[in-house]
Amino acid sequence: MTTSPTDEFLVKAGRFFARGDVSDDLRTVTRHGGREGDVFYRDRWSHDKVVRSTHGVNCTGSCSWKVYVKDGIITWETQQTDYPSVGPDSPEYEPRGCPRGAAFSWYTYSPTRIRFPYVRGVLLEAYRKARQVHSDPVDAWAAVVGDEATRRAYQQARGKGGLVRSTWAEVNELMAAAHVHTVKAHGPDRIFGFSPIPAMSMASHAAGSRFISLMGGAMLSFYDWYCDLPVASPQVFGDQTDVPESADWWNASYLIMWGANLPVTRTPDAHFMAEARYKGQKVVTVSPDYADNTKFADEWLTVHPGTDGALGMAMGHVILKEFYVDRQVPRFVEYVKKYSDLPFLITLKDKDGGYVPDKFLTAADLGDTMEGAAFKTVLVDSHTGRAVVPNGSLGFRYNEAGKGKWNLDLQGVDPALSFHGAGGASTAEVLLPRFDMGQENGEGGGVHRRGVPMVPIETKDGTRWVTTVFDLMLAQYGVAREGLPGEWPTGYDDPAPYTPAWQEEITGVPAAQAIRIGREFAQNAEDSGGRSMIVLGAGTNHWFHSDTIYRTFLAMITLTGCQGINGGGWAHYVGQEKCRPITGWANLAFALDWQRPARQMIGTAFWYVQTDQWRYDNLGADLLATPLGEGRFQNATMIDTLAQSARSGWMPSFPSLNRNPLELVREAREAGVDPVAYVTEKLKSGDVKFAVEDPDAPENWPRVLTIWRANLLGSSSKGNEYFLKHLLGTSNAVRADETDVRPQSVEWHEEGPAGKLDLLISIDFRMTSTGLFGDVLLPAATWYEKHDLNSTDMHPYVHAFTPAIDPPWETKSDYDIFQDLGRKVSELAGDLGTVEDLMTIPLMHDTPDEMAVTGGVVKDWKAGEVDLIPGVTAPKFILCERDYTAIGAKMSALGPLLETVGTVTKGVAVKTAPEYDLLKRLNGVIPEGPAAGRPAIVNASQACEAILTLSGTTNGRVAVEGFRNVEERTGQQLADLALDNEGKRISFADTQARPVPVITSPEWSGSEHGGRRYTAFTINVERLKPWHTLTGRQHLFLDHDWMTEIGEQLPTFRPPLNMHRLYGDQGTGAEREVTVRYLTPHSKWSIHSEYQDNLFMLSLSRGGPEIWMSPQDAEAIGVKDNEWIEAYNRNGVVVARAIVSHRMPAGTVYMYHAKDRVVDVPRTETSGLRGGIHNSLTRLMIKPTHVAGGYAQLSFFMNYLGPTGNQRDEVTVIRRRSQEVQY
Repeated sequence: MTTSPTDEFLVKAGRFFARGDVSDDLRTVTRHGGREGDVFYRDRWSHDKVVRSTHGVNCTGSCSWKVYVKDGIITWETQQTDYPSVGPDSPEYEPRGCPRGAAFSWYTYSPTRIRFPYVRGVLLEAYRKARQVHSDPVDAWAAVVGDEATRRAYQQARGKGGLVRSTWAEVNELMAAAHVHTVKAHGPDRIFGFSPIPAMSMASHAAGSRFISLMGGAMLSFYDWYCDLPVASPQVFGDQTDVPESADWWNASYLIMWGANLPVTRTPDAHFMAEARYKGQKVVTVSPDYADNTKFADEWLTVHPGTDGALGMAMGHVILKEFYVDRQVPRFVEYVKKYSDLPFLITLKDKDGGYVPDKFLTAADLGDTMEGAAFKTVLVDSHTGRAVVPNGSLGFRYNEAGKGKWNLDLQGVDPALSFHGAGGASTAEVLLPRFDMGQENGEGGGVHRRGVPMVPIETKDGTRWVTTVFDLMLAQYGVAREGLPGEWPTGYDDPAPYTPAWQEEITGVPAAQAIRIGREFAQNAEDSGGRSMIVLGAGTNHWFHSDTIYRTFLAMITLTGCQGINGGGWAHYVGQEKCRPITGWANLAFALDWQRPARQMIGTAFWYVQTDQWRYDNLGADLLATPLGEGRFQNATMIDTLAQSARSGWMPSFPSLNRNPLELVREAREAGVDPVAYVTEKLKSGDVKFAVEDPDAPENWPRVLTIWRANLLGSSSKGNEYFLKHLLGTSNAVRADETDVRPQSVEWHEEGPAGKLDLLISIDFRMTSTGLFGDVLLPAATWYEKHDLNSTDMHPYVHAFTPAIDPPWETKSDYDIFQDLGRKVSELAGDLGTVEDLMTIPLMHDTPDEMAVTGGVVKDWKAGEVDLIPGVTAPKFILCERDYTAIGAKMSALGPLLETVGTVTKGVAVKTAPEYDLLKRLNGVIPEGPAAGRPAIVNASQACEAILTLSGTTNGRVAVEGFRNVEERTGQQLADLALDNEGKRISFADTQARPVPVITSPEWSGSEHGGRRYTAFTINVERLKPWHTLTGRQHLFLDHDWMTEIGEQLPTFRPPLNMHRLYGDQGTGAEREVTVRYLTPHSKWSIHSEYQDNLFMLSLSRGGPEIWMSPQDAEAIGVKDNEWIEAYNRNGVVVARAIVSHRMPAGTVYMYHAKDRVVDVPRTETSGLRGGIHNSLTRLMIKPTHVAGGYAQLSFFMNYLGPTGNQRDEVTVIRRRSQEVQY
């Protein structure tokens, strides 16, 4: 082929436009260079190594991430994609992640990063001055806090800047001195730690909790404090929140999202919900606003905020009428007979011309004198008509005679569900409480009259009338049957409790829609074998009466036989609660390997008391009582109920007594008296009192508080301004007047204290409000700079944290910080040496303690109704020997109790001597000192190994032995659920290499056996293991005296509190104002307060504080979108920008949780201070039934039961403010 002259010219001419070498045949042009501009981009996306880690934030995602490192610098992160397959019939768990997680590495080198130790300047100056005078740091600290002027000076500086750099040596000395002084001067139970959600980062949590516990301090609970705890769960199931993993949503054929916004709060898992629609699943959302999840829904129920319980009651009315009365669904009837308390007998007693439900009939009532008889409940066998005591109730759980009988095997008995139409049955009019009326005068509601069939039964005290829980349920829900007396709705269109028409007037949901959804939910459960599911969350759980709301949902689930069924049941997701290797974590965290028990405190009650919010509380306990009550709360305030709960041993209360417990033991020994007997007599005489009976007295103040892995004062501090005023003693925007009502059993000081805490320590990797208000601020390693463990309830894998880089600057991991602090305390504690500590410990769940309050009958030793008997009518008093010079050594080694005693989780005991020996080989042993020869946990990797080795979910041998233990008690086969994994042990290295699925274990109620998706209570349903309740079944009826007093024996509806009646008009009247319901749901661009200050999230959101409001409310005050507004009520003030949106209903505003005060927060016109956080407008309110205890499932365990930090009943006033803001 020849080249034309034209072609040759064009090729050669190209050299004038782009340099290159032309080949002789003119076929190629070779050019050199030209990619220099690409170098930056190619270099940016290259890396030296990739490290697997995860995020320790309370988001529940627990996503495994690839962290990329170049030249020792973290450059970016992407999602891991090596999760085990779920199987061919389900979507996969990967890729997992969200935009928030993908932005985390920004924090590593961000301006918010805390790089060095800091101390409040006023405090540090005073301490250094004292050290010049005192050679002993403990004496120096005593001099600082002993000078009231000095103490108040640094307290009043809190939150106002002035943090100065210090050294690790100096801050460790200061902190250790403060702890040692507090133990000597006030007692170890004046030391507190707060760190939430161990599942986020187990070793980091355990390190600090272990230190606090070894000191004898108290760890504060968080699940109830965050109001993540649904109190209905222990009430109904006797279990804390156990729920399905997200892949089980795929198995549901009917899904209601009720107060849970899955795409926002469960972002990595929301695809299961979205994809299930393609195989026919119906999706329903219930929310007051047009939420992100609503666009996925087939139907949207726009319920008025806080009225969800009315809708639940109406749907329950439909289910009971159409599936139990009009016709009986065999599967439903069989399910509730076996797995619920519906067939059990309830005694009736005379009241106001009718009857009221009283107590569960027990074997003791029938004359049985055997051990546990008072906790063995009774039903009637429909075959014989005789009363029967079936297996499985609490009375079979702990005694020798009950071995093999604590199970749900009915042994041929067919429980009678109802006495309607039965031979020998009579009828009775029953009086039942209702709360949909009279709220303008109080919260106690009124009474309505219904009817039940009843039969006589001979008891040791004579003839008693009894009915079944099922018959009471039909009466409560207003489902009429022929021949029964009382007032009954005539149909669904009759607006009487609790019909669909009745709920429409309250919720705004059309009656026809409530009927249809209730009917469809049950019909689907019948057709699918129980695959109807309700996903619940903060939207329904953060209310004062959230327990009543939840009980209406759980009733729907139980009545339709959905609980314990894959694809069915309740799915409560608020908080990353599932610490799967719970046994190993708990034993390390509370130092149970060295000493038992540990001090643990209900967080909400602690904050309510110590921030003095009780001094402003107009809601007395008596205002909640039903007219059918017995006057048990007459003239009682909420703090009175806390005091009674504490002295009865129902709930923990720390500080415990008004004396240093070390001094009390010393006095008793000097007097030659047993310390327990000594304190018992002192309490009876009144010479010693419970600290909660005079919480404002200086001897009863908390003194040292350490916060890590948390932003208390920027995220969870309900009643934030009261924290600032009373706990911290600094500037605040409290606008409330103190209540005129005085407590009966608690001392009132005319002036509330300002500044209870001597020392507030904050440990964090970024600056938050907690750091701004702290006295000591320590720089923590981030999640990409340490070893740790992470798990969740959303999937069955345990993830590792692995350091991609060493902690930069002077940062340290939480684990190392507390190891160092423990060693420093030991160094300074020479004067303390070994002492005896008298611990005041409550009656505990999953122990025989829960049989202390027989029949739930309340008797108060202080009122002379019963004698003070420790461990029965009062707390347990337990002696503990503490060697404070050995704290450091004990921090770094596993103690002997794991070798000699073993572990106990939820009542399941396991001998762990083999694991103890294994950990010696895996971790090595301590060479010398008090812990010589014991397994080392000097570093976080060793701690993680110990956590995994000691837990049944990650060690098959432990799981099998635990199941063998339960088999002995239940007589049912269980060990096979873990037997195929008996030789499997998940090591820390395994979790660093890949996502590792856990092993089925008695630590949890569900099963992953055979690769199935986890859901709660499958072991109960399939293997007949009882629930941890009085009857051993799911409870619809509760008979503790305090439950009866406030009218909540059965599911019911209670509206949001009438705050206007309680506290009056909150407006100023100065300008155009609008009063609105104030809610704080979870944010799309943050996880709590994490990420909201992240540059990427600030770019995606509007940045800074904002309040969402409806166009109607905005128009009422003349505000436009993005203009500045102020919101205020008696609790405080917030300044924010208005977001005016049609998705918001009129009368309700949202301030998303949680915008901290570190970004774009100007001064307010109302207070003159910088605008508060979202919780500046909230405050705590205690519900008495949340502190009832000592009785069956209503017994304390940390994060299992306790008062909730609810705040959604609040209202606020909003006005447009000047658009010129100052900072």
